Amino acid sequence: MDKPRIPLTVYLTLFLTALSACVAQGAELPRRITGLDGAPLLLVPAGEFVMGSSPGGYIFGDNETPRRRIFLKAFYIDKYEVTNRRFRKFFTPVDRYAGSFEEPDQPVVGVTWFQARAYCGRVGRRLPTEAQWEKAARGADGRVYPWGDERATCARAVMGGVIPSCRKGFATWSVGSRPMGASPYGAMDMAGNAMEWVADWYRGNFYARMPSKDPRGPDSGSLRVLRGGAWFNSRFLMRSAFRTGFAPYESNHGVGFRCARPAVVGVVQRPGAGG
Repeated sequence: MDKPRIPLTVYLTLFLTALSACVAQGAELPRRITGLDGAPLLLVPAGEFVMGSSPGGYIFGDNETPRRRIFLKAFYIDKYEVTNRRFRKFFTPVDRYAGSFEEPDQPVVGVTWFQARAYCGRVGRRLPTEAQWEKAARGADGRVYPWGDERATCARAVMGGVIPSCRKGFATWSVGSRPMGASPYGAMDMAGNAMEWVADWYRGNFYARMPSKDPRGPDSGSLRVLRGGAWFNSRFLMRSAFRTGFAPYESNHGVGFRCARPAVVGVVQRPGAGG
């Protein structure tokens, strides 16, 4: 007796299911890739993480609560904040911005949300969502800071407060100058140096109604979200859950950004850490 033939559609279904599982779990994905602008990107694997803060003890009311478990697909995020060197390479003099500091490896600041989004688009990436940014900063275990629960110091974060910019004066430091402050995935300066634009609209009480899988923020608003403290902020704003809103057409000398991109099998960028 002839064996029954399995329809081609069944094989295709099984193949696509297996491929989806690989993507969801981050299988076969390099841990590092290099962006079109030469920037190193780090893999943040798929899975749940703890987002937000418990009620009480913070100065911004309910905008970090409730504490939630959120699931995200795998994605890549820039290891460093976008620097002056890279920004100027892809932004011509016609694209004016209010940059404050001139060293090539300092994070670019003085950019609007629109300019940050445009840069990421020009190099084949996009701004991270608020949830992606926070997972990349604190990992999956709910830690307070990228490095853990120990308080912020100048050994771990470029910050202000009593000592402006950790004794450098009123300025940022070169990106990656605080290796002790790296996040669980290796991302640098996610506490201090520059606040960072993310993709989402800002709403103070959004966490209570936020979807539990791959949230993308409110549908509309007047402010965009900033994450991470700046070089002039106190240690209390270095927490990975800290968030605030800022007008997307405004800029200042403490606001920069980094880019992200989806993690899929067959990434275009070459594997490697990059410059």
